[in-house]
Amino acid sequence: MAIDTTTPSTAPSAAPTDELPGAPRLSTRDRLVLFVLCAAQFMVALDFSVLNVALPKLGDDLGMSRSALQWAVTAFALPSGGFLLLFGRIGDLYGRRRLFLAGLTLFGAASLLATLAWDPASFLAGRALQGLGAAAIVPTGMSLLTTTFPEGPARDRALGISGTLLSLGFTVGMVAGGVLTDALGWRSTMALLTVFALVVLPLAPGLLPESRTPLRPRLDVPGAVTVTAGLLSLIYALSTAADHGFGRADVLTTLVAGLLLLAAFAVVESRSAAPLVSLPMLRRRTVAWGNLGGLVTFSMMSTVVFVLTLYLQEILRLSAFETGLVFGVQGVLSVVAGTAAPKVIGRFGARRTLVGSLAGQGALVAPLVLLDAHSWSVWLATAAVSLASMCHLGAIISYGLTVTSGVPDEEQGLATGLVTSTQQVGITVGIPLLGVLATTSGHLLPGVRTVLALDAAIVLATAVLVALGLRRGRSRA
Repeated sequence: MAIDTTTPSTAPSAAPTDELPGAPRLSTRDRLVLFVLCAAQFMVALDFSVLNVALPKLGDDLGMSRSALQWAVTAFALPSGGFLLLFGRIGDLYGRRRLFLAGLTLFGAASLLATLAWDPASFLAGRALQGLGAAAIVPTGMSLLTTTFPEGPARDRALGISGTLLSLGFTVGMVAGGVLTDALGWRSTMALLTVFALVVLPLAPGLLPESRTPLRPRLDVPGAVTVTAGLLSLIYALSTAADHGFGRADVLTTLVAGLLLLAAFAVVESRSAAPLVSLPMLRRRTVAWGNLGGLVTFSMMSTVVFVLTLYLQEILRLSAFETGLVFGVQGVLSVVAGTAAPKVIGRFGARRTLVGSLAGQGALVAPLVLLDAHSWSVWLATAAVSLASMCHLGAIISYGLTVTSGVPDEEQGLATGLVTSTQQVGITVGIPLLGVLATTSGHLLPGVRTVLALDAAIVLATAVLVALGLRRGRSRA
């Protein structure tokens, strides 16, 4: 497990924008190291959003149906989440710098393949390889940052800069995706990522120090294989069933296989001396309920973004650039929320902020069921999704703090690894579970409304469950 691994979305909580008095000035070399690490993380954050507004044009160009478009997102998110814990452990054993450079190289080559894709298979292969590269970059990059900058003001400052850039990454991706798609076509969004990799990769070898843990934990390959294969099987089964029903043999086979593999993963982890996921830690109420809140806030907001992208372009006929502007407002308000969230958490506590943020996200998504085919709906969509995203970011930061609160120092690496994995899995499962209901319905608008209604109901129900679970745990304590 990569020590001090921090999910990008929780990074702002580590370093409020109010800088500590007397914080040391970074040397020129430190600034260059920070630039390389932040640029790589920014590139990965960009990849999560830059393609969203280009999906309709991508589908037309490559001949991908609406129901197949969700794989453009899932093909990246699934390997990036499934292999993240394994690659974090490999970096600990064999060198984080080495794996970071390998991840950058793979990411750049995969982005080039996606840029030049000639059919859906070659494009999805590029996206999957991008996900593998991201799975190596994220944990090793954050570990290199925390091991390069000593604990205290220097690390706080570095994490604050990293968190701010990562928050901006999603916003820039949505706006840049719209501009590039309208001006140069969807392929330019993947070319942008290739250029990022080509800029960062030559600088990294001479700047980054090698880093590995002296403890040499054992590599839990069976755990990584079973959890990744189980998630792959389940996502395939759910996505295919939404399009063709559960009667097909391949759907039933992969559904059962996925459940069995995840059960095997639980058994493997219970017997492993160095598990990828600590089962006793999952029994902590703050860890279990906090991660549930994180899983739901990520999966449900990724679903909202996916279906609204289709709605804005296919129902309201907005251009990719105009769609990017809608989500640009969302991103700006998310950055504002990231600045304010630490102060809110300081006043009300992480647990109350998590519950309140989940409730706010669900309540603000609910009005989106009123969307129709008239132009005024763009204002409703912009306002609702932007305000919901402010609550969403509050939930992201507070769930990370909830999960890691009260965890001993020697187990913080495991706890933060769970936070990161929850983020990746949440992004992965939301669209296949709900998004396909919109893409496979006979009429898109009723499908969008159904998805948004279910999305809001799930988030609100989770807020109630998390509140009850955390309160009961506190009363017992």
